[in-house]
Amino acid sequence: MASGAPALTCPALLVSGCASGQGKTTVTAALARYHARAGGRVRVFKCGPDFIDPMILEAASGAPVYNLDCWMVGVEASRALLAEAAREADLILVEGAMGLYDGEPSAADLAVTFGLPVAAVIDASAMAQTFGAVAKGLKEYRSVPFAGVIANRVASARHGRMLVESLPPDIALLAALPGTARPFPERHLGLVQAGELPELTATLDALADLVRESGYTALPPAVAFASQAAPSPEALLAGRRVAVARDAAFSFLYRANLDCLAAMGAELIFFSPLADEAVPRSDALYLSGGYPELHAARLSGNRRWLDSMRAYVAAQKPLLAECGGMMVLFDSLTTLDGAEHAMAGLLPGKVTMRERLAAIGLQSLVLPQGELRGHSYHYSQLATPLAPAWCCTSHRHGKGEAIYRQGAIVASYLHAYFPSNPAVVAALLTGAP
Repeated sequence: MASGAPALTCPALLVSGCASGQGKTTVTAALARYHARAGGRVRVFKCGPDFIDPMILEAASGAPVYNLDCWMVGVEASRALLAEAAREADLILVEGAMGLYDGEPSAADLAVTFGLPVAAVIDASAMAQTFGAVAKGLKEYRSVPFAGVIANRVASARHGRMLVESLPPDIALLAALPGTARPFPERHLGLVQAGELPELTATLDALADLVRESGYTALPPAVAFASQAAPSPEALLAGRRVAVARDAAFSFLYRANLDCLAAMGAELIFFSPLADEAVPRSDALYLSGGYPELHAARLSGNRRWLDSMRAYVAAQKPLLAECGGMMVLFDSLTTLDGAEHAMAGLLPGKVTMRERLAAIGLQSLVLPQGELRGHSYHYSQLATPLAPAWCCTSHRHGKGEAIYRQGAIVASYLHAYFPSNPAVVAALLTGAP
């Protein structure tokens, strides 16, 4: 807690687990929906880099979802985000990433740093007494504030009793959710996006009903948060219009990134390449990541959008492209079925989708304005004669992603977290480096 700062208090819970696939998003969304439906003001955060889970959590809570992370977001910025939420919310929920202790930093690091009690979700569908051993290991592996465990996908009342009996006396079973809790469908980069789930509202309400039936309806204990405000960035983009692609193909947009651009004075203008909308009149263009590979044929045929992109680059206006946004700038994109689709042809090279993950991890880019942090996560591979203008550094493993620059284009697989260094972002969007 910041020295001399008055404390804010708010009930809070970090929902983690022993691995990916345990049902953390399902449980977090269920709790958020239950309390929001009951009239509570619920604020939800996602631990670590993630674009997709927050879309579902926003639908569940009815409030914006931001990321927390001790490295990419930073401890002080995370503290400010939690303080802002504590001022307005009746409940704060944080969904962890992967398993409780996975990653550097991990969800456990976040829990310890901010005193967040941990509810560990365990998929109990294929275990009985071992449930207690897993719970004991999660609680005792490190000293973390441990609230208890949530059994997910429980087969029957008898199965539930076996799980309770397996637990040590100092570990509480907070809830037992049945196997009828419908999981959200998945694809190669994670869950299917919220906007693509026509029955999302009904699913969330059904999950909230399961929380009510489980009896886990009381608010968790209040946590004290330091009263801290985030510093405002300089108005480095004052008077500038930034066009932002936003649709089902270009949807990996941190809310914090958009907030950061606006706080620097930029006017944001959204458009849809999928709808074949031309790039709006603007001073810079931001192409985020997303799922262009799922819409490659349509994007390839959208002549109005493609022609406007080529005209934009010919006019030497800054274009910042990340991951999926970068993929559409090259000559072609080959999808998993082997079909090769012509793309914008603004950068030389070909992008090919692969079955296996090509890269994952936290990364940073250092420019004269300082260090910009972010992450990389992609299944595609790029073949290009372009030499990198810069290279990222992996948070833990040395060399990271290449950053390509040609004319006013800056493109990379790096998903940058803009608030980590607004000055670098402003430089990239004004062509300054």
